[in-house]
Amino acid sequence: MNTVRGLVLLVLAVLCAIGAPARADELRPGYLELTQQDAAHWKLVWKAPILGGLATRARPALPAFCAIAPRESRLDSGSVISTGDATCRGSLEGQKVGLSGMETTFTDALLRVAPLGRPVQAERLTTAQPMVEVAAKPGRWQVARTYFVLGVEHILTGYDHLLFVVSLVLLLGHLWTVVRAATAFTVAHSITLAGTTLGLFGLAQAPVEALIALSIVFLAVEIVKRREGAPRLSERVPWVVAFLFGLLHGFGFAGALREIGLPETDVPMALLTFNLGVETGQLVIVAVCLAAIGMLRRFTPQALRPATLVATYAIGITASYWFIDRLIA
Repeated sequence: MNTVRGLVLLVLAVLCAIGAPARADELRPGYLELTQQDAAHWKLVWKAPILGGLATRARPALPAFCAIAPRESRLDSGSVISTGDATCRGSLEGQKVGLSGMETTFTDALLRVAPLGRPVQAERLTTAQPMVEVAAKPGRWQVARTYFVLGVEHILTGYDHLLFVVSLVLLLGHLWTVVRAATAFTVAHSITLAGTTLGLFGLAQAPVEALIALSIVFLAVEIVKRREGAPRLSERVPWVVAFLFGLLHGFGFAGALREIGLPETDVPMALLTFNLGVETGQLVIVAVCLAAIGMLRRFTPQALRPATLVATYAIGITASYWFIDRLIA
């Protein structure tokens, strides 16, 4: 029994520890886009985040028969964005394109190749695979697959969103209550994610990020002050609280999508699959947390409240730091 208790407490400790990084909601891979203009000319857009090494070490790489003209560069939201043209004396079909120097960085990049009259090819460039072959007939679901994986990774490594979901589970603790609240959270952030991405409305990112941190602090306070027989507001109407905060978190997800870029002609597919990826990652978080709570409740019920408080204080302190840091940044 002690072993089981130690294992569960360790799981909770790990869930708390992931909140330590200050860059809580940073999803900034590079983005390389090649759009064919005519038989010999391609428009090149290269967006390289300063953090991670891509901006200083990686460069677009095309076949030897292509010449890249000098590019115009500008700094925008922590990334260097370069635009220019490439002239190729032959077809890129069957040739390798990607990034040179990427092997010395620790940030992934997205590649989008849009030939004239053929389907768009979307690929993920990594330090292990910095170059990919341009396909004659790209798979129909390449964009969907790429942005789905990005969505999963964002919820699992976008620590503020992750800690919000963990806090929601710690507060409610029971499967169907959590499912209803998580559903409301999902519907809400889907609304603002889609609306912001499609340009229907929007909010400035800096206050949004600060308020997201504050939403985690709110849930942490609700957990600490929870008492038997005296339900808190978030326990009485959890779906309302989750929906309202979900609207806020949707603006955060939209900010992440703006950072990584969207394929111009595939926005609906990229938006849908990114959101599905977020939901898949969210379900993983909920399942892990409920499993940990269930094990504590079954084997060492007396340890449930202390373990929850330890996790909650760690989450609350981390979120408070984020809130202050984002206010003064």
